Amino acid sequence: MRSRYTKAPIVDVLASHLVDYPSPTNLGYLWGVGSSAGLCLGIQIVTGIFLAMHYTCHVDLAFASVEHIMRDVNNGWLIRYIHANGASMFFITIYVHMFKNIYYGSYAHPRAALWCSGVVIFLITVLTAFLGYVLPWGQMSLWGATVITNLVSAIPLVGVSIVEWLWGGFSVDNATLNRFFSLHYLFPFLIAGLTISHLTLLHQTGNNNPLGVDTTTDKMPFYPYCYVKDLFVFLSFSVFFSVMVFFYPNALGHPDNYIPANPLVTPAHIVPEWYLLPFYAILRSIPNKLGGVLAMGGAILIMLTMPFTNSSVIRSSYFRPLYTKLFWVFAATCLVLMWIGQNVVESPYEEIGQVATVIYFLYFAAVIPFFGKFEDYLLRFNF
Repeated sequence: MRSRYTKAPIVDVLASHLVDYPSPTNLGYLWGVGSSAGLCLGIQIVTGIFLAMHYTCHVDLAFASVEHIMRDVNNGWLIRYIHANGASMFFITIYVHMFKNIYYGSYAHPRAALWCSGVVIFLITVLTAFLGYVLPWGQMSLWGATVITNLVSAIPLVGVSIVEWLWGGFSVDNATLNRFFSLHYLFPFLIAGLTISHLTLLHQTGNNNPLGVDTTTDKMPFYPYCYVKDLFVFLSFSVFFSVMVFFYPNALGHPDNYIPANPLVTPAHIVPEWYLLPFYAILRSIPNKLGGVLAMGGAILIMLTMPFTNSSVIRSSYFRPLYTKLFWVFAATCLVLMWIGQNVVESPYEEIGQVATVIYFLYFAAVIPFFGKFEDYLLRFNF
């Protein structure tokens, strides 16, 4: 579809991607969640810049500077609560977006590069969230950083040296906080750049749709038809976001992180933020330290294999009733892992976590590569 704007090249490019971009006519409201994730990223960048103006990156002053932002800076409490809860909102939109794409097969050919770029964005977002969790320098910040960075020591031969390089010394201290702050400030701009690349890849292949059928005829311009759905999703999500910020601003935070960091007192139970709990549960489900680290990293990296191991010729789960049941088992397993991640490592939580970890990896290692062939077999013999 040729753009209506042809006088200025930059206007022509923007119009072709935001106005005249041909979109399937049957797109649902779930397709607006990706746009909401982009808007959440923008909110995080803007609020993060304002917070950095008043934050003091020093182990003796970091906690006090956060309290200064909350109490003394004009509307500082609002900026801080939007940023803190915005991380959770960002991950909600990302998780919904990813599960939607898995359900409707948006990772399948010809969208392999698009899916892989999304997984890379997700991985960097996880790292950014972990770095940001350390900056308030509360008890959970200090000990969470200590536990997670210590995991790198499981790497044979060079693990201890890498940990000391990450710390900038022999313990989590001021040098560590400075490094984490610098990277936390930098990574969102890297994510923004990768997001632009992600959108470019999307517009090369076009949107998937609920039926999973590529068509070049049944299309409509993005504006004014599709953007209304995106706007409705974002405004609806903003209501939930606002309720959390104004009525339950601390509901998603850990109480121990409102206590100044003390290296002499270990919290009773060290846990990350809720959106990292599934991967933390996988880490703890493996008895071996190195195996746990590899499993935690592999839980994200294994998603890169989906476009290349997919064996189904049918893209959307809308036409795959047996696979749909397995998908919901997988989704329920992720929720179970989230629940396990916040519990102590003891029976029966340890055993449940191990079973859930096996199911999680079987979905990518067995269901995606082989279940499509099984479905073809059933169709061939009219089962």
